[in-house]
Amino acid sequence: MQSVRRIRFFRLACAALSALLLSAEACHATSRIKDLANIEGVRQNQLIGYGLVVGLNGTGDTLNNIPFTKQSLQAMLERMGVNIRGQTIRTGNVAAVMVTGNLPPFATQGTRMDVTVSALGDAKNLQGGTLLVTPLLGADGNVYAVAQGSLAISGFQAEGEAAKIVRGVPTVGRIANGAIIEREIEFALNRLPNVRLALRNADFTTAKRIAAAVNDFLGVKCAEPIDPSTVELSIPQEFKGNVVALLTEIEQLQVDPDLAAKIIIDERSGIIVMGRDVRVNTVAVAQGNLTVTISESPQVSQPNPFSRGQTVVTPRTNISVSQDGKKFAVVKDGVSLQQLVDGLNGLGIGPRDLIGILQAIKAAGAIQADIEVM
Repeated sequence: MQSVRRIRFFRLACAALSALLLSAEACHATSRIKDLANIEGVRQNQLIGYGLVVGLNGTGDTLNNIPFTKQSLQAMLERMGVNIRGQTIRTGNVAAVMVTGNLPPFATQGTRMDVTVSALGDAKNLQGGTLLVTPLLGADGNVYAVAQGSLAISGFQAEGEAAKIVRGVPTVGRIANGAIIEREIEFALNRLPNVRLALRNADFTTAKRIAAAVNDFLGVKCAEPIDPSTVELSIPQEFKGNVVALLTEIEQLQVDPDLAAKIIIDERSGIIVMGRDVRVNTVAVAQGNLTVTISESPQVSQPNPFSRGQTVVTPRTNISVSQDGKKFAVVKDGVSLQQLVDGLNGLGIGPRDLIGILQAIKAAGAIQADIEVM
């Protein structure tokens, strides 16, 4: 009987221990290396071009006010065999635009990419327009893609004689798969002797943990943190010429990232974001509102009938002051983020006052975090 009780007690102890371990693991969420770092060299390239949008319903550029639109229209027509030099052009169906897009990494010739079209002149609306053939150039001046197609506009504009309504931005549109890639960017990934991982959030501890996770997985020391944002990886002998297979295995490894305690404040919108590692020393906080009310009640004094007096207005000003003060609230030493938020919310204050309180606590040296004001 005692042996049965011991077995039951042992099972309950194991269950409690496993639950404790699961709760401890849940407190520290891990992330894939794929979500923490980028492969250096595997990147997009920005492209830009200048073109014309035609087919607008009278909402294009005013040619007399926008000379570059007129010159571009004349040059385009001359290339098509139409000579209009010296002629008066009156059309509101054409608009000069800037075309931008991002060339994907390892993009091959003939594949397509999305482009964004933005009005350059005084066009009111690009809805219903069609972008003519527009070369897209890179930073080196070479043409990497050619864009053309019908625009998709999310905004609209409607107006009458005495009123106008605008929703969204009708002078910016997008063409899905609107550009064809004509030139490739050479990058021999499989021939690299080493690969560098660029952390998206620089941190010494995270870089060391990534290197340790890679070395444990491969069984050899081939990863080394160079600085807080870079981990250099030497290609092992068995993965020579097949870097893609190595990166496929590495980017799935789980790492617990470590970030500095930080508080982000946006004073314009009143948004406050706090990290999980924010800690506060023992501090007392009070917040009060001072309200001053001024009311004017002028009194009119009139002379007696048939007298030579004048009507006089005597000013009467009433001033009252009220102060709605909250009691001191003590925030204990080393409290967690949740306890800090609960304690400050207990004062009954809004986000605007909370921003001032956090800045005052930081000035007092009682908050162990960096405050970044956007």
